[in-house]
Amino acid sequence: MARVFVARRIPDFGLEMIAPHCELEVWPELVPPSPDVLKEKVKDCVGLVSLLTDKIDAELMDAAPQLRVISNFAVGVNNIDLAAATQRGIPVGNTPGVLTEATADIAVTLLLAAARRLGESLIDAKEGRWLTWDPRGWLGQELAGRTLGIVGMGRIGLATAKRLYHGWGMKVLYTARTPKPEAEKEVQATRVDLDTLLAESDFVSVHCDLNPETKGLFGKSQFRKMKPTAVFVNTSRGPVVDQSALAEALRSGTIFAAGLDVTDPEPLPPSHELFSLPNCVIAPHIASATVHTRNEMARICAENLIAGLYGKPLSFCVNPEVYLSKH
Repeated sequence: MARVFVARRIPDFGLEMIAPHCELEVWPELVPPSPDVLKEKVKDCVGLVSLLTDKIDAELMDAAPQLRVISNFAVGVNNIDLAAATQRGIPVGNTPGVLTEATADIAVTLLLAAARRLGESLIDAKEGRWLTWDPRGWLGQELAGRTLGIVGMGRIGLATAKRLYHGWGMKVLYTARTPKPEAEKEVQATRVDLDTLLAESDFVSVHCDLNPETKGLFGKSQFRKMKPTAVFVNTSRGPVVDQSALAEALRSGTIFAAGLDVTDPEPLPPSHELFSLPNCVIAPHIASATVHTRNEMARICAENLIAGLYGKPLSFCVNPEVYLSKH
């Protein structure tokens, strides 16, 4: 029977789908296997379920000559060398679409928490610094009628914009490679360049892909273009942001606050300066962490893997050219 290695415990919903089709081994630890251990585990596998924390490169693929499918338990596939997979005829699957609503919820949650200084006020209350009702205490930023800047108006960006446009009457600006008629119709969004978005937005929410153009997209120059009352939110990928520049901007008052669900690296060391800043709210990459969403991710991940085991096209394949190369 075909062997499959699952590099972390995904929801049982997905594991139960996979189990009847293969000899299944699941990595039992909370932290991922080391590269050497992962290489050893997949050497005689036909299928692999990977996570963003697993580096799947040409060397690993060469160590697993029987590998027929890689199913990534994520939307992003930055951890996988797609060119190497295609060259070796290995289809790579991902789990798009099902994370949209949950991720948009977290983007808005972080925006609210950072704007209203929720994190620091909760800590102050717990540690005895809440002495009385203070008319000047923990003053945050108003949301109603303000301007929202969406960097990357894809599915998640639009879902976030809908919540803030319909809920708080925000004006929506956005950047994208191409115009987004749906966003312009549904939330009256206006497409602008990044500099304009940064200068005019009260809230900047990042939803772009991580690629060579967006890596380090937000640095000193970008934060200096933002309003001193601005709130910055990132639920995309950690490397999109120069974290030293962000820390400086928060510490100096260049911007008001930030809310992050992603960092670089992950996990961010507890000693990192961003954790010491009261105006920075950091969540441990929980955007997709609802029961429904993670089960849907597990379902799609399992379906992709099973299809690959039987040589059938994956429902969600990020390198479809692999099928052309087989004919």
